[in-house]
Amino acid sequence: MNGNLYARLAARFPEDRARPLFRLASGATISYGETEAGAAQLAALLKARGVGVSDRVAMQTAKSPEAVMLYLATLKIGAVFLPLNTAYTQAEVDYFTHDAEPALFVTDAVALAAEAASLAPQETVHEAAPEDLAAILYTSGTTGRSKGAMLSHAALGENGQALTDAWGFTADDVLLHALPIYHVHGLFIALHCVFLAGASMIWLPKFDEAAVLAALPLSTVMMGVPTFYTRLLDNPKFDRKASEHMRLFICGSAPLLPSTFAEFETRTGQPILERYGMSEAAIITTNPLAGARIAGSVGYPLPGVALRVGGDGIVQIKGPSVTSGYWRNPAKTAEAFTADGYFITGDIGRQDPDGRVWLSGRSSDLIISGGLNVYPKEIELVLDEMDGVTESAVIGLPHPDFGEAVVAVVAGEGEEAAMIAAARTQLAAFKCPKRVIFVDDLPRNAMGKVLKAELRRRYAETFSA
Repeated sequence: MNGNLYARLAARFPEDRARPLFRLASGATISYGETEAGAAQLAALLKARGVGVSDRVAMQTAKSPEAVMLYLATLKIGAVFLPLNTAYTQAEVDYFTHDAEPALFVTDAVALAAEAASLAPQETVHEAAPEDLAAILYTSGTTGRSKGAMLSHAALGENGQALTDAWGFTADDVLLHALPIYHVHGLFIALHCVFLAGASMIWLPKFDEAAVLAALPLSTVMMGVPTFYTRLLDNPKFDRKASEHMRLFICGSAPLLPSTFAEFETRTGQPILERYGMSEAAIITTNPLAGARIAGSVGYPLPGVALRVGGDGIVQIKGPSVTSGYWRNPAKTAEAFTADGYFITGDIGRQDPDGRVWLSGRSSDLIISGGLNVYPKEIELVLDEMDGVTESAVIGLPHPDFGEAVVAVVAGEGEEAAMIAAARTQLAAFKCPKRVIFVDDLPRNAMGKVLKAELRRRYAETFSA
């Protein structure tokens, strides 16, 4: 049996290839058959350009159906797909190209597909072993140089099937796709569920409130980051009627505030399903489709995933979707795994006796103030409930007496002394912020994660005087 992920996905496409896959904002559709044909022609073009088995194909291009066809074409010929954020600077791109040495760098998938349209399609699918490399995903690099997480055909296929089953995807589903496709969320998680179920997608170039509201009555499932849901809640047109056709709202890539979870359920009658994943393992845990979805919890490990919490409080995992290591970086690969083969996620968490998982932050965000460990999430939960606070980010900054001092950067408004005093009624004194800094917005990466490293750089001199 061919271990190529393309073969696995194509085997689950609808028998009637005329069924729509992409439903575009213009009202036009692109069928499974048209997608398959476009991928076959792009596969032929890749081979004509000299791209061989295991060669890397880098893509930094606008979101389009043709970009998806390029992804499928890369898999089909046994090459390795390397998606890059469209916001990366030239210096960042230079680093990735030097590290990965792609055989082809694509900046315009639409133009490439047009060039491929005159070629005879590549019909055969490369015979890949399940453990062969399918994709490289570079980590966000917020705490140092980005590392290329290697994901095999089997890792992506097994994770996709587990999610399709866990979230109940069928051919009748219509996914509202407003995510970027240079990231694991929009590229692998969303697309693989659709492909493996033979479902269809409403394909939006980006998240736009008006476009999303117009698409909701035609959709059954939406995947998003917390920002998507907070923006919808800020819109008075988003109510129970607007969402009544939806069977499932899924959230990930960044923590969802409990207050957002509660407000969303009150507004729509539906609790958001939060899950936990990362570039190195796709999705690791999920709240249940049928069963309690609890605010602040990321649910239970997927079938086949072994999860434990080490003595340092860091979540460790083992399973079919876990990375085989970091591209050309054996030292970092060795550091990332325990002696018995568990991947060290870097996320601090705990697990209930029944298996439910809770996360409290990244180990890199741990603050050691006066020799005491402080976990930012615990403080953020307190601050986020205060009047005037939209969201908070707690960081540690250099301090002459404490080593590190706890500082809260708050999006919203309030009075610093009053906020610190209020925090002291709920938290031990060593956990309370020494300073509260008010900002209009918190800096985020493309997937909505707050850039705490940027905040630490920005306010590094707060206590230097």
